[in-house]
Amino acid sequence: MNNIEFDKQHIWHPYTSSISPLPCYEVIGANGAELTFASGQHVVDGMSSWWASIHGYNHPRLNAAAHAQIDAFSHVMFGGLTHQPAVDLCKNLLSIAPAGLNRVFLADSGSVSIEVAIKMAIQYWACQGRQEKAKLLTPRGGYHGDTFAAMSVCDPVNGMHGLFRKTLIEHYFAPAPQIGFDSTWHPDEIAPMRDILEQHHHQIAALILEPIVQGAGGMRMYHPEYLKQCRLLCDEFDVLLICDEIATGFGRTGELFACDHADISPDILCLGKALTGGYLTMAATLCSEQVALGVCEGEPGVFMHGPTFMGNPLACAIANASIDVLLNSTWQNGNWQANIKRIETKLKQGLMPLAALESVADVRCLGAIGVVELKQAVNVADIQHDFISQGAWIRPFGKLVYVMPPFICSNQQIECLSQAIRYALTKHA
Repeated sequence: MNNIEFDKQHIWHPYTSSISPLPCYEVIGANGAELTFASGQHVVDGMSSWWASIHGYNHPRLNAAAHAQIDAFSHVMFGGLTHQPAVDLCKNLLSIAPAGLNRVFLADSGSVSIEVAIKMAIQYWACQGRQEKAKLLTPRGGYHGDTFAAMSVCDPVNGMHGLFRKTLIEHYFAPAPQIGFDSTWHPDEIAPMRDILEQHHHQIAALILEPIVQGAGGMRMYHPEYLKQCRLLCDEFDVLLICDEIATGFGRTGELFACDHADISPDILCLGKALTGGYLTMAATLCSEQVALGVCEGEPGVFMHGPTFMGNPLACAIANASIDVLLNSTWQNGNWQANIKRIETKLKQGLMPLAALESVADVRCLGAIGVVELKQAVNVADIQHDFISQGAWIRPFGKLVYVMPPFICSNQQIECLSQAIRYALTKHA
């Protein structure tokens, strides 16, 4: 039995049926922005391995950091112990994060960082003697992960977790933001959020959202003023603001953090995915001094959370190298921000003409994100086969065909991704 056949019969992949699984392609190598299949074919990775491998694969600086750390020690428990890679990482994160965040809780996945943020917010208010503030508020259309607290703040109707509605804690949902990133702002957009806070702020511990880009819930890109108004409303109604930058952090939208588009700081910030440049699973939950101290006032006096691989030194060492590469390398004869602008320009040139197709509902690009929203859901297996035939690895979902490529992609590689989408959508039009 070859690897593909064994995989099909025994291995369960994400978001895939065990009865009729989607096709899998065996990877035998990865270098730069390309994957090598067992067939010998090379494809440009348009997904950055689910948005994490911002520097591509087999990066010499990240490889060197991994080798150096694994030769020293790959892991120690973080309870009662610390180490240089973790100290350096927390210094790095606090130096680049939005102002006002100065405590770091290191976790081991994005979903866990959301769980941590939610626990922080609820425990904060409980320790202030306000146990009634135990609900969350979030815009519809959001996605925050697949664990239970994270699922509870994903879209309850149009999201992927509707089956579990009777099990999940019920929270408050505002309408999804509708005004696009480059569109004209209108104050009516924020009115439903204000209405909910006016009525229920005494029960709401925190407002949680994905700043500027709602990711897996629909790849929507909304107006920065919406985020700014959410910050103001949280201040007005005594509610914490949690920003989920797991997908958007580390330059993906054209700013180092999506919060920077609105020049705001959250009370709690969640990071993951690109944190280690896609090498190892790791996440971080940052919070303000007020939250950190408030969580530990009164009983139980500590924050009761501690992942086994919290502060993993190998992941920390690679994360430090990844941040240094992002901030201090020359990208296509410019800095990281100019490089992301280059990618955005190429994505717009390659994808915007698809708006003329009858099957296309919308095309939108921001930073190193390009999205073609269709009117009907795609057949993933068929359209992915077409992408691969054109030398591109792209994994669509629902009505969305999108790319979030590695930042090292050349103009030719970005054009390869765009051309593959044009080919497939024209073929299936």
